[in-house]
Amino acid sequence: MANIAILGTGGFGISLAVMCRKYGHAVTLWGKFPEEIAEIRRYGENKKLLPGVPVDASIRLTSDISEIAEAELVLFAVPSFAVRETARTAAPFVKEGVIVCNVGKGLEKGTKKRLSEVIGEEIPGHDIVALSGPSHAEEVARGVPTTIVAACLNRESAENVQDALTNPTLRVYVSDDVTGVELSGALKNIIAVCAGICDGMNLGDNAKAALMTRGLAEIARLGIAMGAKRTTFAGLAGVGDLIVTCTSMHSRNHRAGILIGQGVSPDEAVARIGMTVEGCIAAQTAWELAQEKQVPMPIVEQLHLVLTEGKNPRDAVADLMGRPTRHEDEKVWLEQIL
Repeated sequence: MANIAILGTGGFGISLAVMCRKYGHAVTLWGKFPEEIAEIRRYGENKKLLPGVPVDASIRLTSDISEIAEAELVLFAVPSFAVRETARTAAPFVKEGVIVCNVGKGLEKGTKKRLSEVIGEEIPGHDIVALSGPSHAEEVARGVPTTIVAACLNRESAENVQDALTNPTLRVYVSDDVTGVELSGALKNIIAVCAGICDGMNLGDNAKAALMTRGLAEIARLGIAMGAKRTTFAGLAGVGDLIVTCTSMHSRNHRAGILIGQGVSPDEAVARIGMTVEGCIAAQTAWELAQEKQVPMPIVEQLHLVLTEGKNPRDAVADLMGRPTRHEDEKVWLEQIL
């Protein structure tokens, strides 16, 4: 069994800690805020983010990041905006040869870098593994069967993570397409906000199915332009995670979208969710990447306009439906416009 450090006391950090401890690993769970750690100790759970999920007393809770120094595997479970700061703080305490994993799904605002790239800059010399796939924290913590992907350029490191985390309720596949796996995880949150908007406007099943399908095409289009493999988007990190995030009320991206579709302003919608809504953060970055790579992403563009310029979602839908007709085969119409 491994000595595992988990950075982040949000829903997914807690769920990973509970699962890893259940299957025999020694677990240290670090959180930035001492008061949050004290509250978890007091109540034996994170009442706000994962109520009803007991945090075993044998899990080592701490706000002192030096206590991760003996870890053999370090898992990052913090929001995208906190990844760089957390990695920089943790770097002095990550021993040589330790594998670092990231379970966050987003892009760094400003630099437009994938989160494994951010961690690699702050903790150089370590293999960084991206963990992604359809995996709501609420279900992982309850032991619901879940399947994810561990992606790393070093296959041995991906397989080491696979061996460490696979258990009767979590099945882990490996991949060498880090770019595709991470972009899938970041961009599906954008489409999930749009799916929520569809639901908030009561547009029905046809529209939502079309949105998810064409949204996946946009994700793949940008991913391939950035060096990802096409097949990744048809896998767990791609269509698998897209389905679960666009259809579940566990998804804060979906819930925020519902509010926006009902007429709530984007800022107010995020405030009502009360937690990070990665899709609203990533939309700006994805739109910027699309411009840089000259990749058409009309759904992402329309959400960007809704979020940043106050465009009415119904006008956004009308503009999407009124776009020029084209062949569904990407190669056919891309050759026509490029």
